Amino acid sequence: MSISETGTTTSTSTSTSTTTTIAIEQRFVEANGLRFEVDVCSSPQGDGKTLALCLHGFPEHSHSWRHQLPMLAAAGYQAWAPNLRGYGNSSRPEGIDAYSIEALMEDVGALIDASGCDKTILIAHDWGAVIAWFFAMRKIRPLEKLIICNVPHPAAAADNLGWAQLKKSWYILFFQIPWLPEKLLGTNNARGIGDMFRKSSSSPERFTEDVTDVYVNNAAAPGALTAMCNYYRGLLRGGGMKRQKQLGYPSIEVPTLMVWGEEDVALTKESTYGTDKYVKELTIRYLPRVSHWVQQDAPEAVNAMIAAFLAEHPVPQLHWQAILVPPEDEQ
Repeated sequence: MSISETGTTTSTSTSTSTTTTIAIEQRFVEANGLRFEVDVCSSPQGDGKTLALCLHGFPEHSHSWRHQLPMLAAAGYQAWAPNLRGYGNSSRPEGIDAYSIEALMEDVGALIDASGCDKTILIAHDWGAVIAWFFAMRKIRPLEKLIICNVPHPAAAADNLGWAQLKKSWYILFFQIPWLPEKLLGTNNARGIGDMFRKSSSSPERFTEDVTDVYVNNAAAPGALTAMCNYYRGLLRGGGMKRQKQLGYPSIEVPTLMVWGEEDVALTKESTYGTDKYVKELTIRYLPRVSHWVQQDAPEAVNAMIAAFLAEHPVPQLHWQAILVPPEDEQ
């Protein structure tokens, strides 16, 4: 396992909890026989011994963690956001089997090993969170804390599966079809990917053209959409979910924070109910009027929740308050 630096800075952000501006740099990390492109953010104030590993979802990119990496670095963590296999400039192996849930968990374990850190905080959204749930259950590597964004625990999701969720999950079955999903998603050089983010976001102004271009260019790369769809195919057609179900769902002992945007276009709030049956030490924070893209739609609120959880302080809640105002003609 090795790490090489590209020497390039992809972006600079400011943490919501500090005025320190910390650059996000790109590195390439060799792990599990693959090469991963990783956004890295670190602070001289940190001891570099605790890794905060951020896993992105579909059809995203490491760029989805641009608001969180500087905050984590300012808090003293070695903050990494890799492009998962098949995404960005990371290795893109072929075939459904290459995207099995077991292979994806091995990637995460190998990235943790490559970091050289002593402890790990795992933070994940969407497909990254699917991997993270199973990673924590199977105890692939020790974790200090687990933070999940907008993906239910697989057992809780099964417990609460109903017609409302089935209607929202149609795309998962669609992605099982060979070649057609990637052909449709790739139309007009995948420009529809950018439109999808803006249309499904509760804060479309956050998805400026320079942001959506990252996702569009990522999806338009040769073979990228097939790799993305193969995550879903590996879970269903490849039998990954069946294998994991047969192994059972042991209780997760790691302290866990679930952050959930209630305006999720793909997942119902009900799919989170009963998660405490499967997680020993669980904190859930629901964010009203926030979409599936929770850490990008509401980065200030999400960062405050993450920072409090990691510092073992009470985790704040987000509330919307109705306010009576005079009629417009009396103002």
